[in-house]
Amino acid sequence: MALPPPQPDTTALITGASSGIGAALARQLARHGHGVTLVARRRERITELARRLSERYGVRAEALPCDLLDSVARDELPGRVDDLGLRVSVLVNNAGVASGGDFTGQDPGHEIDMVRLNCETLLGLTAAYAPGFEKEPGAILIVASASGFAPIPRQATYAATKAFALSLAEALHFELRPAGTSVTALCPGPVSTEIADGSPTLRNLFAQAPGFAVVSADRCAAEAIRGLKKNKRVVVPNPAIRTASFFSRNTPHRVLIPAIRRIYRI
Repeated sequence: MALPPPQPDTTALITGASSGIGAALARQLARHGHGVTLVARRRERITELARRLSERYGVRAEALPCDLLDSVARDELPGRVDDLGLRVSVLVNNAGVASGGDFTGQDPGHEIDMVRLNCETLLGLTAAYAPGFEKEPGAILIVASASGFAPIPRQATYAATKAFALSLAEALHFELRPAGTSVTALCPGPVSTEIADGSPTLRNLFAQAPGFAVVSADRCAAEAIRGLKKNKRVVVPNPAIRTASFFSRNTPHRVLIPAIRRIYRI
């Protein structure tokens, strides 16, 4: 099991590809010879990134602007890819948003949209392509988070959505394995991206994170693709976060959550 070899009519579909981890994953896949189809709301960004990837790596790079919170637009996405004469051999579910602060202080609309984007969109696109991957091997990368390993006060909804993503990825890893399809969950800790924009709590948390705990989007993407090639179930691209995640998964919640709450009281 590994990444399927690139073909003239195959593509890696990457959501949330306009910046951060999504853009870095697009660069990594193009560097390995895969055509890419970039999906995000920001048309100019993905169009320019597609142009640069095509020029630098000689791959076919397409830009498909799409608001993935629009369920109709999301459901039409596979048909738009088909219209380009392309088959999705690699699915990268990266699109997501976050929030920080006490749950009661959050905008309920934003929290609901977070669930829809981080969970519903992930599920919808995975359901669209997984049946095909049972017949012809492919690869699915689900960008979860180290936050998915345990409940996190002051990031209650975000951690819950990433727990969903992680659980889905781990289950599909075993379900699709007999078909030769790789499924990997990427679970980074703090990454320098735009996800904290608009949230003072998240910006403060990222600012206080020790340097050894933070990784770049490029390193995160490189380790994700290496893990996907080996069909690793979970990739945590940082030794310090890997150690912390081990304790998160194995420490009783009655002990763990109060400790996390003290860290997140910012």
